[in-house]
Amino acid sequence: MITTILTKVALPLSLAIIMLGMGMTLVPADFARIAKYPKGVLLGLTNQLIFLPLIGFFLAWAFNLDSTMAVGIMILAACPGGPTSNLITQVCKGNIALSVTLTAIASFISILTIPFIISYALNHFGSGGDIVIKLPILDTILQIMVITVVPISMGMIIRRLKPDFAHKMERPMRIASTVIFTLIFIAVIAANFSLLGEAMKKVGPVTLLLNIGTMGMGYLTAKFLRLNLKDAISITVESGIQNGTLAFVIATTILNNIEMGIPTGAYSIWMFATGGILMWTLGRRKELKPNLGQ
Repeated sequence: MITTILTKVALPLSLAIIMLGMGMTLVPADFARIAKYPKGVLLGLTNQLIFLPLIGFFLAWAFNLDSTMAVGIMILAACPGGPTSNLITQVCKGNIALSVTLTAIASFISILTIPFIISYALNHFGSGGDIVIKLPILDTILQIMVITVVPISMGMIIRRLKPDFAHKMERPMRIASTVIFTLIFIAVIAANFSLLGEAMKKVGPVTLLLNIGTMGMGYLTAKFLRLNLKDAISITVESGIQNGTLAFVIATTILNNIEMGIPTGAYSIWMFATGGILMWTLGRRKELKPNLGQ
């Protein structure tokens, strides 16, 4: 009961509050800049929707995982980033507008790509049969709107009407983001505690490599294309922080196989750990050009 309240009410509400704070650091020009220079969006989507599933497939094959664990890895790799990636990007002082844009676009596109990727994984790794995957499209869209789009839009309106207040709230909201991130991490451990031992034993190394590999890929590809540090941070985080809630719903509800959710439990621990490290190291740096907006 407590776990349900945490995952269904407390965590989404906390993330929505953080999104409100993020909105107060953004102005329309931030998104207009992305439309004018779309390289970051295109790279982020390529990493998220193409390279991430390929890396997941390679690791599942290289470690010779059994069919259930292999499909679980592919479910996770097929999912887009979630609101947590936006939170981490904010604390790391990355490009928040880019992060939010990638989360929103990847979430919508993945409605089409997830069934294809998971169906292929089911057939390839031997758990296929005639399973038909139908994602909760309406629920996915509502999740994006309620947790991300609406509160960020409200924050931008506050920024427009009360710029002094928005600027004063920037530091307190970043601190609040760190605190809430820590609480979410604790809640994730609590929610997955019964699975953690088995998860780390079966897929601990694989999920760690998936997390580090995708984050490393995000950073290296961003630097290869000569994107600035803020954009590189956003792409790094978006490449390695997945929507674990959606992955768990697909495994346990749509495919009705709780064991396929084991890789998500292990990955959640790693991504919060690496995300925390990034927040600790990058969040303390001084920015030469603070994002004060217009």
